[in-house]
Formats: sequence, C-alpha cells, structure tokens
Amino acid sequence: MDVKDFYFDLPQELIAQDPLEDRTSSRLLVMDKHTGEIEHRVFRDIVDYLRPGDCLVINDTKVIPARLYGVKEDTQAKIEVLLLKRRENDIWETLVKPGKKCRPGAVIVFGDGLLKGTVLDVVDEGNRLIQFSYEGIFEQILDQLGQMPLPPYITHQLKDKNRYQTVYAKHDGSAAAPTAGLHFTQELLQKIQDMGVKIAHVTLHVGLGTFRPVKVENVLDHHMHSEFYMVEEEEAKKINDTKAAGGRVICVGTTSCRTLESATGEDGILKAGSGWTEIFIYPGYQFKILDCLITNFHLPESTLVMLVSALAGREHVLHAYEEAIKERYRFFSFGDAMFLQ
Repeated sequence: MDVKDFYFDLPQELIAQDPLEDRTSSRLLVMDKHTGEIEHRVFRDIVDYLRPGDCLVINDTKVIPARLYGVKEDTQAKIEVLLLKRRENDIWETLVKPGKKCRPGAVIVFGDGLLKGTVLDVVDEGNRLIQFSYEGIFEQILDQLGQMPLPPYITHQLKDKNRYQTVYAKHDGSAAAPTAGLHFTQELLQKIQDMGVKIAHVTLHVGLGTFRPVKVENVLDHHMHSEFYMVEEEEAKKINDTKAAGGRVICVGTTSCRTLESATGEDGILKAGSGWTEIFIYPGYQFKILDCLITNFHLPESTLVMLVSALAGREHVLHAYEEAIKERYRFFSFGDAMFLQ
C-alpha cells in the first residue's frame, strides 16, 4: 500500500488558523460509509443523526501547556522544550530545539529559575530525557510558564488557552488536543443525553506523533508512536451494553477510536484497563467495536486519513475531501468536521 494513495492537494488558505466563536457552528460533512453519499450540515445538526440507544464515546484527556522557553544555564542560549510524555515523576521525554546544544548534563533554566531541567539522555528520534527540579507543584508551574503546544501548521497566537481544550477535558497528559471534540459544548452534550444517547468517557493521551508525517513509501513499514490509554470499568460496561442492545458505538475522534479498538478483544468485548497502544489502522482493518466516527479533516498522507479510509473506503474518503475542498471547508485542528455513519 503506497503512501501516495492517500495524497490530496490542499490549498494552504483552507487550514483553519483560529477557532470559531461558537464551537457548534463549524460545518459538518455527513457521509454514508457504505455508499459514499454526502450531505452538508452544521455541527449542531449532529443530533439529527444520533438515535436513542446509541453511545457517544469521548476522549477526556487534557492538553498540558507543554511548550517551554528557557535558556542554557552556562551560555544563556535560547532553548525550546516540548514535553512529550512523563516517564516517571519529574523525568519527561521531550523534544528540544536546538537539540545539538543540549547534550546530557546540560541544564536549562525556565522562568528565571522557577523551573530547571537537566538533560539525562538522548533517546529515540533524538528526543531528550529531562529531569525537572522546582519548588511547589509542577502542574501549577507549568500552567504559569508553559504555552499550548499548537500544531506546526497553526501560525496564529491562541488568545484563549481553553479553546485548544475540549469542554470535558479532565485528565492532564496530552501534547495535542483530541480535536474532533472541540465542536461540542456542554449544552449540546446535554441535548444529546436528553435524547437517550449514552455518553462514555475514555482517556488517551495524545502524543505529537499524531502530526508526524509518514516518511516511508510503503504504508506497512510505518512505525506508530505509543500513547497511554485508560478505560474505566463503568465506561466499558456502557459501551458493551450498547452493542449488546443493538445500539451504535460512535467515537468522537480518531483517539477514542484507537482506544476502543486497542482495548477490545477479538470477541468484540471492550475490556476495562490501561496500557500503551501503538495500534495502526489502515484499509483492510476489521473494526471490532466502532460503528460510526466523528472526526476533523486530516493532513494528506497521514495515518489519520488512512484510519478514516479503513472505515469508509479510500475512494469515498478522497471524494469527500475533494468535495470539502470545493465547498471551502476549514481543515485540521480548528477546522470543520465529518460524520461517517
């Protein structure tokens, strides 16, 4: 399977730079995953496509302000550090720029010494393991010094940190937002529940690998980054009960999808628990539990376009993307959404 099979030409000006004032006013492209038939709606119309007895699965991870700017203690050279994942207590795997200035032993100072980081080791893909030292509570210091790690294709400054956060974000740990969830408000979620649709929470801490391009020609040679997930007993029961009663399991975002598909056995039963997943979903994959997907529009040749193509067929997906470009939909993190039913 060639990575070029998932290429499409996207005009730069369709990459959304800012979130809309009203989260629910994004556009919604609805596609029948079997026929490829398309409708154009507004996101709040999602209620017209949900049915009592369905279960909406949301990822309640919370983005941490993971981008830090500091200086090297000895030379005062400017250093940018991006927190990727917590390895243990105060040791984090990070992305450091410029990396060549930060060999093991280097000390980086942030916020006039409020936080210090010592480089311990260089690991996979040139990432640095850094041990942080500080007085007080790490999360509070991070909130004071850190910036939201917006994707590289967003060049505008974010005025309100909360706009790169879902309204149900709860568990700290992501380096990127599960962006399909950005379209929901508490009012819309309440309306959905009042219709008799269950809402189940899962957690997957999104890594920056989400934005990493596929650099191999053959899709099957691509190695996925690993991400931590959690599924609580009560939430697994909601989802399994929905399937047993003939309802649909509708994932909000590719992260919820990958969590469920990682934690579901071949018997189609979702198991509660936590762990690391490197699941890579591409055409040919047989979904074990997911029925429908709400998702944003993704980068050409990305693993996320491949996942969507596994659900609805590559031709249908590329046709829908062509249609979205023609209709001037907004793309990527702050962009519009698709519902594959």
